[in-house]
Amino acid sequence: MQVTVEKIKELRQRTGVGIMDCKKALLDCEGDLDIATAKLRERGFSIAQKNKGRTLKSGMVESYVHGGGRIGVLVEVNCETDFVARTPDFRELAHDLAMQIAACAPEAISPDEVPAGDDADGTYLLLQPFIKDPQKTVQDVIFEVIARVGENIRVNRFARFELGD
Repeated sequence: MQVTVEKIKELRQRTGVGIMDCKKALLDCEGDLDIATAKLRERGFSIAQKNKGRTLKSGMVESYVHGGGRIGVLVEVNCETDFVARTPDFRELAHDLAMQIAACAPEAISPDEVPAGDDADGTYLLLQPFIKDPQKTVQDVIFEVIARVGENIRVNRFARFELGD
């Protein structure tokens, strides 16, 4: 089957994954953009699972101040190498996560972060709808970046400050 340049370009715009990976996904899915998009998202998940045990010793601390200085956020996002930590994809992800935390005030990163027996019924960062695209969760967005950069990424911790709290 022949895959058109337009389809490759559209899939690349949807996912941000490299051209050859887009072409391969489209060939595997007989040109279906939706199936290829889902396949590339699964790829990000599988990379994250495969690299789960690796040490995430690099990354960055991103800050964000919103509302005329009324809300501030610090978030630590880790990856495997400093090379990935300096990429625009990683830096944009860290900034988007800081904005997400400022806007949605999650109580914890994930349910795994809450101690056993704690009845926290609050929101979890990774399970929230992403503020820039509510069709995806924050975890989905992280998996997409993992698929693009080829390294595991994790939100390690965050702090959110709001005047009056």
